[in-house]
Amino acid sequence: MVDTVCMSSTSGAADDTRTRIVTAGVALLDEEGIDAVGLRAIARRAGVSHGAPRRYFPTHRSLLAAIAREGLIDLGAAVRPALEADGDPRDQLRAAARAYVGLARSRRAMFELMFRHDILDGAGGDLRGLSLPLLQALHAVVAAENDAQQDAKPLWQNTIRLWSAIHGVAVLVANRALDPVAELTVIDVDDLLDSIVDTALPQR
Repeated sequence: MVDTVCMSSTSGAADDTRTRIVTAGVALLDEEGIDAVGLRAIARRAGVSHGAPRRYFPTHRSLLAAIAREGLIDLGAAVRPALEADGDPRDQLRAAARAYVGLARSRRAMFELMFRHDILDGAGGDLRGLSLPLLQALHAVVAAENDAQQDAKPLWQNTIRLWSAIHGVAVLVANRALDPVAELTVIDVDDLLDSIVDTALPQR
């Protein structure tokens, strides 16, 4: 019994340290950008020894994957309620698009990291286990607004096209690339997203 209690206590302490390391990495990423998210900087922020992150994450990439996982969880929490809400599918997609771009605007570095597949592929974290269900939820709404008899491939093409357009706007907004365009015309990002959704869905 004593051994069981000791093992449980040790496991709990390890989980707590791992969580502190990831939380510190998320905070550094949000505050200072991806270049600041080094192992030593994270260790200092978490209040652990410089070698502690290596005990939980064998590589820097695996730690970045754990940090990106937190971002994907937050993205899902922002977007999924809109996709799963009752009502008009167009309204669902418009709300989801706004939430998606909103996260990119408020957490630029995290948004960038989540899609750095050159860094994250094979690094662990089961990131696809979070991202693919979210894409499937988007597809379910797109399919609901299209002809039920339509072949699966064109429906998926519609979904990917819609996501690509929304993601493109998110990247432009995150990098403030639309700011210079304001000298030429008035840009309302919400209106732009609404038009993207309307274009991707069949006319009523």
